[in-house]
Amino acid sequence: MPADDGTVFALHPQLAQDTVAIGELKLCRLLLNKDANYPWLVLVPRRPDVTEMIDLDASEQAQLTTEIAAVSHALKDITPCDKLNVAALGNMVAQLHVHVIARRKSDAAWPRPVWGVAPALAYGDNELRTLIGAVRRKLGLEQDQ
Repeated sequence: MPADDGTVFALHPQLAQDTVAIGELKLCRLLLNKDANYPWLVLVPRRPDVTEMIDLDASEQAQLTTEIAAVSHALKDITPCDKLNVAALGNMVAQLHVHVIARRKSDAAWPRPVWGVAPALAYGDNELRTLIGAVRRKLGLEQDQ
């Protein structure tokens, strides 16, 4: 969506490299982090040059909160997690994005943050399709995205 100054949303290259697209919510692009160590979704508001939640207008902030809750419920319903970690850090990638990570007491990083604890583990093709399909079904997203 173009901004008032004509700029257009583009996904940060690091986010594009580290994730697989799941679909489009009303405000956000929904992504799956490629690290199978943790079921890890990422929401990125499709607004150009946004780095903080406060850069969104009030209705967009409310929509982001709604989408975070919906994605959190979906991830909790389809994974055997003990805890959800939800965070918008942006220290390495300034583009506003929100991590929703399903954590297990048995995961490699528990109880610490997931960053840098274990090397990323690639998803198998079937595992990737299964998880993406489950998330899409829970959120009512089209299967052919």
